[in-house]
Amino acid sequence: KLHIHFLKYKSVMKYIYVILFLFCYQSTTIAQLTLTAKNQFADFGVTHNNTVYKNKKCLQVKGLNADEGGIVMIHDYLLQDGIIEIEVAGAPIPGTDTSYRGFIGLAFRTVNEPLKFECFYLRPTNGRANDQLRRNHTTQYISHPDHPWHLLRKNSPGVYESYTDIVSGEWTKMRIHVKGQQAQLYVGNASQPCLIVNDLKLTPQKGKLALWIGPGTNGYFRGLKVIATDR
Repeated sequence: KLHIHFLKYKSVMKYIYVILFLFCYQSTTIAQLTLTAKNQFADFGVTHNNTVYKNKKCLQVKGLNADEGGIVMIHDYLLQDGIIEIEVAGAPIPGTDTSYRGFIGLAFRTVNEPLKFECFYLRPTNGRANDQLRRNHTTQYISHPDHPWHLLRKNSPGVYESYTDIVSGEWTKMRIHVKGQQAQLYVGNASQPCLIVNDLKLTPQKGKLALWIGPGTNGYFRGLKVIATDR
């Protein structure tokens, strides 16, 4: 009798596991977005084009002039909560201001009219700098338009930026986990986030993804993957 009851228990648990799996599967959407000029984009302060960078097909983004940055908004997908993965490579444009770091990143929950977004970005030349303070400013969170980097640094030193080991001009993996008011940034193959933000500045809502660059940057993007958990 004990053996029979155990078999029934296993059958019930197996049924429960199947139900849970189906529920999780139905609440998760996976999208692989190939970044080419054929996508439906909107440029804000930048231009974009297809290219090959370090033997990889990608989308190049650059400012309308050397002292401008901006975003390329992707119209193909809306996301509120989930995981976003992308490969980026950023480096300063030769001959530009020496304070430019090759700023490159990804914006999420992006809406326009007026333009608002959350964003994680990298300062690639800081990753191997000999100045420890510069290294501490390798990653950055911002929220456009009310929370730029300089205001966040002034009001909350060290809270919205951190160090991670990256190399200017090299392909670098970024992974962003976002849920509610929290977002975490992972760089490379790290199992732990290098930057955690527990108080995203915008009200959580579905928005578009956007490729982000700062001034004086040659930016390259490829391999965008989205795992949405808000469907």
